[in-house]
Amino acid sequence: MALLLAVVAFLMTLTGGLLAMRVRDRRHLVLGLAGGLILGVVAFDLLPESLEISDTELLHVPLPMIGFAAGFLLLHLVEQAAALHQGHEGEYAPHTHAHGSAGGRVGILAACALVGHSLVDGLSIGLGFQADARSGIVVAMAVIVHDLADGFNTFTAASLNRSDQRPARILLLLDALAPIAGAGIALLVPVPKAVLGPYLGFFAGVLLYLAAAEILPEAHSPHPRVLTLCLTGAGLLTVFAVVALSH
Repeated sequence: MALLLAVVAFLMTLTGGLLAMRVRDRRHLVLGLAGGLILGVVAFDLLPESLEISDTELLHVPLPMIGFAAGFLLLHLVEQAAALHQGHEGEYAPHTHAHGSAGGRVGILAACALVGHSLVDGLSIGLGFQADARSGIVVAMAVIVHDLADGFNTFTAASLNRSDQRPARILLLLDALAPIAGAGIALLVPVPKAVLGPYLGFFAGVLLYLAAAEILPEAHSPHPRVLTLCLTGAGLLTVFAVVALSH
Protein backbone atom coordinates (compact mmCIF):
# COMPACT_ATOMS: atom_id res chain seq x y z
CA MET A 1 0.00 0.00 0.00
CA ALA A 2 2.82 2.43 0.86
CA LEU A 3 4.47 1.95 -2.54
CA LEU A 4 1.14 2.28 -4.34
CA LEU A 5 0.44 5.63 -2.68
CA ALA A 6 4.00 6.70 -3.46
CA VAL A 7 3.24 6.04 -7.15
CA VAL A 8 0.24 8.40 -6.85
CA ALA A 9 2.63 11.00 -5.39
CA PHE A 10 4.88 10.39 -8.41
CA LEU A 11 2.03 11.21 -10.79
CA MET A 12 1.02 14.30 -8.80
CA THR A 13 4.60 15.63 -8.87
CA LEU A 14 4.80 15.18 -12.63
CA THR A 15 1.48 16.99 -13.02
CA GLY A 16 2.85 19.99 -11.11
CA GLY A 17 5.97 20.08 -13.27
CA LEU A 18 3.99 19.81 -16.50
CA LEU A 19 1.80 22.68 -15.32
CA ALA A 20 4.90 24.83 -14.84
CA MET A 21 6.11 23.93 -18.35
CA ARG A 22 2.84 24.92 -20.00
CA VAL A 23 2.77 28.47 -18.71
CA ARG A 24 6.25 29.60 -19.76
CA ASP A 25 4.84 32.64 -21.59
CA ARG A 26 3.60 33.95 -18.23
CA ARG A 27 6.85 33.33 -16.41
CA HIS A 28 6.47 36.22 -13.97
CA LEU A 29 3.10 34.87 -12.82
CA VAL A 30 4.56 31.37 -12.45
CA LEU A 31 7.43 32.74 -10.36
CA GLY A 32 5.09 34.84 -8.22
CA LEU A 33 2.93 31.81 -7.47
CA ALA A 34 5.99 29.61 -6.87
CA GLY A 35 7.39 32.17 -4.43
CA GLY A 36 4.17 32.12 -2.41
CA LEU A 37 4.04 28.32 -2.45
CA ILE A 38 7.63 28.10 -1.23
CA LEU A 39 7.05 30.62 1.56
CA GLY A 40 3.98 28.67 2.61
CA VAL A 41 5.82 25.34 2.56
CA VAL A 42 8.60 26.81 4.72
CA ALA A 43 6.34 28.57 7.24
CA PHE A 44 3.41 26.19 7.54
CA ASP A 45 4.91 22.78 6.75
CA LEU A 46 8.68 22.33 6.98
CA LEU A 47 9.58 24.36 10.06
CA PRO A 48 6.66 23.18 12.23
CA GLU A 49 7.27 19.57 11.14
CA SER A 50 11.00 19.78 11.84
CA LEU A 51 10.40 21.18 15.35
CA GLU A 52 7.78 18.51 16.02
CA ILE A 53 10.10 15.71 14.90
CA SER A 54 13.19 16.87 16.83
CA ASP A 55 13.30 18.49 20.26
CA THR A 56 17.11 18.31 20.50
CA GLU A 57 18.85 21.58 21.33
CA LEU A 58 22.37 22.95 21.04
CA LEU A 59 23.10 25.72 23.55
CA HIS A 60 19.32 26.09 24.07
CA VAL A 61 18.65 26.54 20.34
CA PRO A 62 16.59 23.81 18.57
CA LEU A 63 18.72 21.88 16.07
CA PRO A 64 16.17 22.30 13.26
CA MET A 65 16.49 26.10 13.58
CA ILE A 66 20.28 25.83 13.44
CA GLY A 67 19.83 23.75 10.30
CA PHE A 68 17.47 26.42 8.95
CA ALA A 69 20.08 29.17 9.42
CA ALA A 70 22.79 26.93 7.96
CA GLY A 71 20.73 26.18 4.85
CA PHE A 72 19.99 29.86 4.22
CA LEU A 73 23.62 30.84 4.80
CA LEU A 74 25.00 28.02 2.66
CA LEU A 75 23.02 29.05 -0.41
CA HIS A 76 24.03 32.68 0.16
CA LEU A 77 27.71 31.70 0.41
CA VAL A 78 27.49 29.52 -2.70
CA GLU A 79 26.04 32.41 -4.67
CA GLN A 80 28.46 35.02 -3.35
CA ALA A 81 31.56 32.82 -3.63
CA ALA A 82 30.85 32.22 -7.30
CA ALA A 83 30.04 35.92 -7.85
CA LEU A 84 26.64 34.99 -9.22
CA HIS A 85 24.39 37.58 -7.73
CA GLN A 86 24.41 41.24 -8.74
CA GLY A 87 21.39 42.71 -7.00
CA HIS A 88 20.52 46.41 -7.23
CA GLU A 89 20.96 48.14 -3.89
CA GLY A 90 18.31 50.57 -2.71
CA GLU A 91 15.87 50.05 -5.54
CA TYR A 92 13.35 47.54 -6.76
CA ALA A 93 14.78 47.25 -10.22
CA PRO A 94 15.29 44.43 -12.70
CA HIS A 95 17.11 41.57 -11.02
CA THR A 96 20.10 40.54 -13.12
CA HIS A 97 23.01 38.13 -12.92
CA ALA A 98 26.54 38.30 -14.17
CA HIS A 99 25.99 35.17 -16.22
CA GLY A 100 22.54 33.76 -16.95
CA SER A 101 23.69 30.14 -16.81
CA ALA A 102 25.63 30.79 -13.60
CA GLY A 103 22.60 32.32 -11.93
CA GLY A 104 20.75 29.14 -12.76
CA ARG A 105 23.11 27.08 -10.60
CA VAL A 106 21.42 28.35 -7.45
CA GLY A 107 18.06 27.17 -8.81
CA ILE A 108 19.57 23.78 -9.68
CA LEU A 109 20.88 23.44 -6.14
CA ALA A 110 17.48 24.33 -4.70
CA ALA A 111 15.78 21.86 -7.07
CA CYS A 112 18.17 19.17 -5.79
CA ALA A 113 17.09 20.08 -2.25
CA LEU A 114 13.47 19.65 -3.37
CA VAL A 115 14.35 16.17 -4.62
CA GLY A 116 15.78 15.46 -1.17
CA HIS A 117 12.57 16.74 0.40
CA SER A 118 10.51 14.43 -1.81
CA LEU A 119 12.70 11.56 -0.68
CA VAL A 120 11.83 12.50 2.90
CA ASP A 121 8.15 12.59 1.87
CA GLY A 122 8.49 8.98 0.74
CA LEU A 123 10.28 8.10 3.96
CA SER A 124 7.39 9.69 5.86
CA ILE A 125 4.89 7.49 4.02
CA GLY A 126 6.88 4.38 4.82
CA LEU A 127 7.36 5.38 8.46
CA GLY A 128 3.65 6.09 8.77
CA PHE A 129 2.82 2.58 7.60
CA GLN A 130 5.41 1.20 10.02
CA ALA A 131 3.26 2.70 12.79
CA ASP A 132 -0.15 1.60 11.45
CA ALA A 133 -2.15 1.63 8.22
CA ARG A 134 -4.30 4.60 9.23
CA SER A 135 -1.29 6.80 10.00
CA GLY A 136 0.33 5.76 6.73
CA ILE A 137 -2.73 6.70 4.68
CA VAL A 138 -3.10 10.10 6.40
CA VAL A 139 0.57 10.93 5.80
CA ALA A 140 0.35 9.73 2.18
CA MET A 141 -2.68 11.91 1.48
CA ALA A 142 -0.88 14.98 2.81
CA VAL A 143 2.19 14.16 0.70
CA ILE A 144 0.11 13.60 -2.44
CA VAL A 145 -1.71 16.91 -2.07
CA HIS A 146 1.41 19.04 -1.70
CA ASP A 147 3.46 17.10 -4.28
CA LEU A 148 1.68 19.11 -6.96
CA ALA A 149 3.41 22.19 -5.56
CA ASP A 150 6.69 20.27 -5.22
CA GLY A 151 6.72 19.38 -8.91
CA PHE A 152 5.78 22.92 -9.85
CA ASN A 153 8.53 24.40 -7.67
CA THR A 154 11.17 21.88 -8.78
CA PHE A 155 10.76 22.66 -12.46
CA THR A 156 10.49 26.40 -11.83
CA ALA A 157 13.62 26.51 -9.65
CA ALA A 158 15.71 24.32 -11.97
CA SER A 159 14.79 26.40 -15.03
CA LEU A 160 15.43 29.75 -13.32
CA ASN A 161 17.78 31.87 -15.49
CA ARG A 162 18.31 28.95 -17.89
CA SER A 163 17.26 28.58 -21.51
CA ASP A 164 18.04 24.83 -21.55
CA GLN A 165 15.17 22.96 -19.90
CA ARG A 166 16.82 19.52 -19.93
CA PRO A 167 18.25 19.78 -16.38
CA ALA A 168 14.83 20.92 -15.13
CA ARG A 169 13.12 17.96 -16.82
CA ILE A 170 15.64 15.51 -15.36
CA LEU A 171 15.26 16.95 -11.86
CA LEU A 172 11.48 16.90 -12.19
CA LEU A 173 11.64 13.19 -13.00
CA LEU A 174 13.98 12.56 -10.06
CA ASP A 175 11.66 14.57 -7.81
CA ALA A 176 8.71 12.45 -8.95
CA LEU A 177 10.61 9.19 -8.37
CA ALA A 178 11.98 10.24 -4.97
CA PRO A 179 8.80 9.44 -2.92
CA ILE A 180 8.78 5.90 -4.33
CA ALA A 181 12.44 5.45 -3.40
CA GLY A 182 11.87 6.96 0.04
CA ALA A 183 8.89 4.73 0.78
CA GLY A 184 10.90 1.67 -0.28
CA ILE A 185 13.84 2.66 1.92
CA ALA A 186 11.62 3.30 4.94
CA LEU A 187 10.02 -0.12 4.59
CA LEU A 188 13.47 -1.73 4.61
CA VAL A 189 15.63 0.50 6.82
CA PRO A 190 14.53 2.42 9.95
CA VAL A 191 15.39 6.15 9.70
CA PRO A 192 16.10 7.99 12.99
CA LYS A 193 13.88 11.02 13.54
CA ALA A 194 16.85 12.83 15.07
CA VAL A 195 18.27 13.12 11.54
CA LEU A 196 15.03 14.13 9.81
CA GLY A 197 14.30 17.16 12.01
CA PRO A 198 17.55 19.08 11.38
CA TYR A 199 17.45 18.11 7.70
CA LEU A 200 13.97 19.57 7.24
CA GLY A 201 15.11 22.78 8.95
CA PHE A 202 18.15 22.96 6.66
CA PHE A 203 15.97 22.39 3.62
CA ALA A 204 13.59 25.15 4.76
CA GLY A 205 16.51 27.60 4.91
CA VAL A 206 17.58 26.69 1.38
CA LEU A 207 14.05 27.24 0.07
CA LEU A 208 13.58 30.53 1.89
CA TYR A 209 16.76 31.92 0.37
CA LEU A 210 15.68 30.81 -3.09
CA ALA A 211 12.29 32.51 -2.70
CA ALA A 212 13.59 35.73 -1.16
CA ALA A 213 16.75 36.26 -3.22
CA GLU A 214 15.95 34.67 -6.57
CA ILE A 215 12.35 33.78 -7.39
CA LEU A 216 10.43 36.78 -6.03
CA PRO A 217 12.83 39.45 -7.36
CA GLU A 218 12.76 37.77 -10.79
CA ALA A 219 8.96 37.64 -10.66
CA HIS A 220 8.36 41.27 -9.75
CA SER A 221 11.12 43.31 -11.39
CA PRO A 222 10.18 43.46 -15.10
CA HIS A 223 6.41 43.10 -14.93
CA PRO A 224 3.28 44.71 -13.44
CA ARG A 225 3.34 43.71 -9.81
CA VAL A 226 -0.26 43.74 -8.60
CA LEU A 227 -1.32 40.45 -10.20
CA THR A 228 2.01 38.85 -9.35
CA LEU A 229 1.61 39.91 -5.71
CA CYS A 230 -1.91 38.46 -5.69
CA LEU A 231 -0.58 35.13 -6.98
CA THR A 232 2.17 35.15 -4.34
CA GLY A 233 -0.50 35.62 -1.68
CA ALA A 234 -2.64 32.93 -3.30
CA GLY A 235 0.27 30.48 -3.17
CA LEU A 236 0.82 31.24 0.51
CA LEU A 237 -2.86 30.80 1.34
CA THR A 238 -3.07 27.59 -0.69
CA VAL A 239 -0.33 25.93 1.35
CA PHE A 240 -1.94 27.19 4.55
CA ALA A 241 -5.26 25.63 3.55
CA VAL A 242 -3.64 22.33 2.51
CA VAL A 243 -1.72 22.05 5.79
CA ALA A 244 -4.80 22.99 7.84
CA LEU A 245 -6.97 20.40 6.06
CA SER A 246 -4.31 17.67 6.28
CA HIS A 247 -4.34 17.99 10.07
